[in-house]
Amino acid sequence: MSDQKRFTITAALPYTNGPVHIGHLAGVYVPADIFARYQRMKGSDVAFICGSDEHGVPITIKAKKEGITPQELVDRYHKIIGDSFKEFGISFDHYGRTSAPVHHETASAFFTKLYDDGKFIEQVTEQLYDPEADQFLADRFVIGTCPKCGNTESYGDQCEKCGTSHNGTDLIDPKSAITGNKPELKETKHWFLPLDQYSDWLNEWIVEGHSKDWKANVLGQVKSWITDGLHPRAVTRDLDWGIPVPVNGADGKVLYVWFDAPIGYISATKEWAAQEGKNWEDYWKSEDTSLLHFIGKDNIVFHCVIFPAMLKAHGDYLLPENVPANEFLNLEDDKISTSRNWAVWLHEYLQDFPDQQDVLRYVLTANAPETKDNNFTWKDFQARNNNELVANLGNFVNRVIVLTNKYYDGVVPETSDLTQRDQDVIDQIKTFPKSIGESLDRYRFREALQELMSLSSIGNKYIAEEGLEPWKLVKTNPEQVQNIMYVCLQITTALAILSEPFLPHTSEKLKSILCHAELDSASASWNRVAGNEPLLKSGHKINKSELLFSKIEDEQIQAQLDKLEATKAANATTTPNLMPQKEETNYDDFMKMDLRVGEILTAEKMPKTDKLMVMTVDTGIDKRTIVSGIAKHYTAEELVGRKVTVLANLAPRKLRGVESQGMILLAEDPDGKLVFVNPDDAVVNGSTIA
Repeated sequence: MSDQKRFTITAALPYTNGPVHIGHLAGVYVPADIFARYQRMKGSDVAFICGSDEHGVPITIKAKKEGITPQELVDRYHKIIGDSFKEFGISFDHYGRTSAPVHHETASAFFTKLYDDGKFIEQVTEQLYDPEADQFLADRFVIGTCPKCGNTESYGDQCEKCGTSHNGTDLIDPKSAITGNKPELKETKHWFLPLDQYSDWLNEWIVEGHSKDWKANVLGQVKSWITDGLHPRAVTRDLDWGIPVPVNGADGKVLYVWFDAPIGYISATKEWAAQEGKNWEDYWKSEDTSLLHFIGKDNIVFHCVIFPAMLKAHGDYLLPENVPANEFLNLEDDKISTSRNWAVWLHEYLQDFPDQQDVLRYVLTANAPETKDNNFTWKDFQARNNNELVANLGNFVNRVIVLTNKYYDGVVPETSDLTQRDQDVIDQIKTFPKSIGESLDRYRFREALQELMSLSSIGNKYIAEEGLEPWKLVKTNPEQVQNIMYVCLQITTALAILSEPFLPHTSEKLKSILCHAELDSASASWNRVAGNEPLLKSGHKINKSELLFSKIEDEQIQAQLDKLEATKAANATTTPNLMPQKEETNYDDFMKMDLRVGEILTAEKMPKTDKLMVMTVDTGIDKRTIVSGIAKHYTAEELVGRKVTVLANLAPRKLRGVESQGMILLAEDPDGKLVFVNPDDAVVNGSTIA
């Protein structure tokens, strides 16, 4: 981390077609908040910016289903999401929205400058069009088979299984999500950002220039995109909900949501600066500012390829100093899915665990998916609360406050002749701002939290060391007990200060117990803990104790597990998000398909991919290579020897340079697992299916 003292910290704009869940909190908002709070406590000038992403096709689809306007839909979820963030202590300096007039103005001006500077390619292309619905099928109005992984329910802008971004015209066997019809191609004019022109620059700036300070998952994804070849990307769409394209002859067209959404960071900063009497340009154009984007891995391409290319094309803005993207958080060993209601929604958590926001913040930070996908379980949630927050941090603080009130009527005792043991602990306290800060500066939030908890562990060991427990010494050596309690109160105050980024509600409660209003708040900052002045002076009076954390009982956890089991049962009896019935076919066309029973002879996961498996299949008539996106569902060992159904006469298609000569038939069960479609009885390889 550089020595810059001004930070523009952005957190990915949540999409306002539903509430937010623990995956969002763990991947983006808690780490961003921790970092923003930490920098403020160090005295940095911080603009922590976020807002609701309120344009795009999913908004219009959901609004149509509910019979309301898109604006009514986004108004509802803007409030739900914003309230959840406030409850969890996410300390945005400003939370804007992309439907606001200032955003429309900012995004339009951004587009206009690039347009006037000749940065776009204007092209008339053939796009998918649904004649029955009388509209072009932008983004999620079209569903088909992903050309990369074979997912049969890929959207027109992105495949949610493999994360590939593409156009609707790239889909295999596309269908309209509105009518279920097969769309036709129709000419339409759009404007494209020629990403291929920025390929060398992106490689030099990120892959080479940030090879040592950016996370490996970010660098790897960017490198993969560049290696695969960047192509011009449309920045406009044929829609009626969004920011109108500010060009003559662009009626019925809006800015693509992934063009206008990141500009929302800039427009929200403008709103905040106007309210605070600041110059917004300092936070987006000054070289003294560090720009940081906190996102999940599904947004890496937009924040590390598309948005930087936009900023580079514009020429007036800073480029991000870092994009510390996290991986995904799973729930009870299953991928979080909003469509399957497999999630812990923040507004529901607040109802079930009132006043325990910091417990969730703690567990999500301790399990943060920083380098790989991680897992949230309710049993682990309970164990971490009871064994770490209650038994470690809460136990130490409660002992110290109770004993201080019992022995000294709540007054911090005087000290005399501190022992070497006492002084060693005081010296240790001073090291924690640096050790925790070094982890935070490297975006290692799990490591930083462990450091904080180790300070509490030091306190527990110090106060309960055999032969030196104050409750045993108080009658025989009261002077030594005064020293012990004085040191414990210094640890407690350090915990109150240093825990603020991680556990803001707990920090505030602890500061209230310590009567922090009587402290010099200007000096009660991050670096003060490392100073030579006492954190809590002798003679200062504190309040009575109150529990920081409470034990979570088995019944509470079982209630959450029962709720998830009910979700599983509901998913098993329904078939959410099924593709509409395909258009009618005739017998002759069906008979053209050569479906045969085959056997997998060899299987090997394709290098540098998560999903693709390369298999040799005996079809009875030959042995051929087939590539299928099943590597996350089956190991190579599980596949060898398995009977499968093969579409043998499908035209060959190259996937990542390997020619696939056919397709294996699979179905998706209610839990999202791919299963093979096979005959019940054993049949020989090459047997035809009719």
